[in-house]
Parts: sequence; structure tokens; C-alpha cells
Amino acid sequence: MAPPDDIQQAVGQARQILRGAERVTVLTGAGISTDSGIPDYRGPQGTWTKDPKAERTATLSHYLRDSEVRREAWQNRLNSPAWTAQPNPGHKALAELERQGRLVAIATQNIDELHQQAGNSPGKVIELHGTMRRVRCWDCGEEGAMEAALERVRAGDLDPFCVRCGGVLKSATISFGQALDPEVMAKAEAAALACDVLLAVGSSLGVYPAAGLVPLAKNAGAALIIVNAQPTPYDADADALLHASISEVLPQII
Repeated sequence: MAPPDDIQQAVGQARQILRGAERVTVLTGAGISTDSGIPDYRGPQGTWTKDPKAERTATLSHYLRDSEVRREAWQNRLNSPAWTAQPNPGHKALAELERQGRLVAIATQNIDELHQQAGNSPGKVIELHGTMRRVRCWDCGEEGAMEAALERVRAGDLDPFCVRCGGVLKSATISFGQALDPEVMAKAEAAALACDVLLAVGSSLGVYPAAGLVPLAKNAGAALIIVNAQPTPYDADADALLHASISEVLPQII
């Protein structure tokens, strides 16, 4: 974290940039939800930092071929802190940005739907990595509510299969080795090109193609504000850089 004086100077820079902005696109990652009690993945207390083996459950090839990995993934879903998490002041600040009429879109790498719960319109939230609140059959594409599948797990079906075709069920999220939906990515790219400020919040900016929205917006002339606890590969390109608590500083700059 930066010293308090440096943080306040950066807050002032970010506020000045946003004050003159008419079209703001936001890119969010796991860091915006940590203050809601949802661990990130690669931070010091991240899920995969503390248990590197857990990354297998988010890797498509392991998930599809290994029933043990699927059983572990279903237990992780069952016990996820996201089910009881509430939006924090960072999420609410982005809802305020929409109320001000200046939000183009939120392109989020998160799957927790806390942006919608905070008050952002679903049509303004581009879920790059899908949502944990839906389940999809890998074979026939049938979709349904995650809660219905979790009820089956609670009842003893530790690796539930699709009731329609018997295929493998997984959350409607993007795993490692799985391509992003091209239509969803196209919407995010259009939002990056349409903004005069790109606000990157709580993302390591190391996972592509989502991180590619940063140079796309910069090359189109947008200012870049980065708010993240840890350094990112694009820090040198930022017009305002805040290594600080997101739930504390985001309400200050919006």
C-alpha cells in the first residue's frame, strides 16, 4: 500500500479525471469483492495462493475428465462465501456512477453478481467470465438455476449430471481452457472503445483477453485509472494509480 499522503494525492488526480468524464467504462476483478468476504485468487490470501491444487477445479480439462475434481468443485460451490456476501461501498460507488448517467458499462471478471445487487442495471453489467448463479450442461447446453443443482448435492448427489441428457454439469462460468463468449467479449470491447475514461478496479490485469481492454481503451484516447491493492502490468500507463483499499477510495473518487 502507498503512504497516506500519496494515496490522497492519487485520489485527487482520479477525482479530477472523473470530474470531466462523460463516458466511463469500468473493468472489475476479484479485488472489488474481497471486502464483501469473497477471497480473490492470486492475492496474498487468495484461494489459489493458499491452495494451489484448488486451481484444478477451475481448469476445464481437469473438470471434464476427473470426477474427483468435479466433486471438489461442487463442494466449493456449496460452501462459497459468495452466497451470503453483500455489496460493499466499492460496488455501491459504481452504482452511483450509473445513477449519475456517466456509466457506459461494467465489464467484470467476477461471477458473483454483486454489481447487480448493488443497484447496477443488468444491461450495464458485462459478465466476461459468466455467473456462478447459473448452471449449464456441457453436452446439450441446457441451463438452469445453480440452487437447484446445489439442492441435489445437499441431498447426496456429489457429482450431479444433466437431468435432460446425462451430460456433465458445470457452473455457467468460464474456466481455464474455455473460450470467452465472442458476443460478450465484443460488447466489452465496444464499451472500451466508447469511453473517455477506463476505470480498472480490483483486477490483476494479467488475465487475457479481459486485460486487453486496457490498451484498447488507451489507444483509443481514454484516460486510465487503476485502483488495486497490488501492482499490475499496466501501472506505468495509468493517469491515476491507487494502491489502496477499494471500498475506501472508490467512493471518494466517484
